[in-house]
Amino acid sequence: MQAVNRLKMLAIGVSNMEAAKEFYGTKLGLQILSDYRQDDSHWWVTLQIPEGGITVTLTTYHANTKPGATTLWFVTSDLEASYSHLSDAGLNVNDIKDDLYGPGSGVKFFNFEDPDGNLIHIEQG
Repeated sequence: MQAVNRLKMLAIGVSNMEAAKEFYGTKLGLQILSDYRQDDSHWWVTLQIPEGGITVTLTTYHANTKPGATTLWFVTSDLEASYSHLSDAGLNVNDIKDDLYGPGSGVKFFNFEDPDGNLIHIEQG
């Protein structure tokens, strides 16, 4: 018996929803699927990579999430182009490095933080 079949959603605590929507939607290119706001402390925005897959929900409701406590890994088919695009968009990206998964793994990557300090890795895939 397999207890679960797939990961559906990941929640990320944010302190400023407008800045987070700009970052994840405009700069990273995720599509906004829903934007539900009761008030500034109860606001959820769900995004997804255009090709589909797991959704990312940004939330200002911090009962179970804390801004700056999440690490995300994204994959790109063209690491150099992604690096240039995000650098040109004004993000403070770190240099491209080798061996994301340890010595000899050969996986090239770079990383940076979102407006709340959540760490984002972009790896060649």
